[in-house]
Amino acid sequence: MYDILPQKRYNNTIAFLKKVVSAPTTIFDLGVRNPFSEIMEQYGYTVYNTGGEDLDILPEVVKKQSVEVVTAFEIFEHLLAPFNVLREIEATKLVATVPLNLWFAKAYRSKTDMWDRHYHEFEDWQFDWLLQKTGWKIIQQEKWTSPIHKIGIRPILRKYTPRYYAVYAEKQ
Repeated sequence: MYDILPQKRYNNTIAFLKKVVSAPTTIFDLGVRNPFSEIMEQYGYTVYNTGGEDLDILPEVVKKQSVEVVTAFEIFEHLLAPFNVLREIEATKLVATVPLNLWFAKAYRSKTDMWDRHYHEFEDWQFDWLLQKTGWKIIQQEKWTSPIHKIGIRPILRKYTPRYYAVYAEKQ
C-alpha cells in the first residue's frame, strides 16, 4: 500500500491522534489531500483538507471549515511564518507533528520541488513556545524516531534520536 518509511510515521501519527481525539470527529487537516487523509478516514474521522493555498500568504484559509479539531501533520516546517497560521485557527483543538532538528543532519530540501523544503526544523521547546505564544495550551506530547535502513553513522543515530514531535493542544 505505502512505502515502509512513511508507514511507520503514519502508524505512530494515527496512534497519537486516536489517543487524543476520538472518532467520529470532523477534522480540518492543513495541507492537500494525501495518503494520511485516507488513513484518518479509515479510522472513522471525517477529513477536509486545504486546497493547496500558500498558508504564509493566506493564513485565514484555516478558518474555511468550522470544526472543533485542526490537524497539521508535517506542515509548519514548510512555512516561513507558522505563527500567523496558528494564531488564525479558530478550532479549539490542534493535533500537529513537526520534524525535530537533528544535530547530525541539515534541514531537508528537495532540489526538484520548490515546495518540498523545510524552512524550520524545530527543537521541541521552540515548537512549544510557538504554540504558547499563539494561544495554545499543550495537553499531550510524544516523540518518535525515524530509522532508515542504510549503513552508516547517521542511520545508526536515527535509530535512537527522536525525529518527529507530536503535540495535542487546546485553545486557551
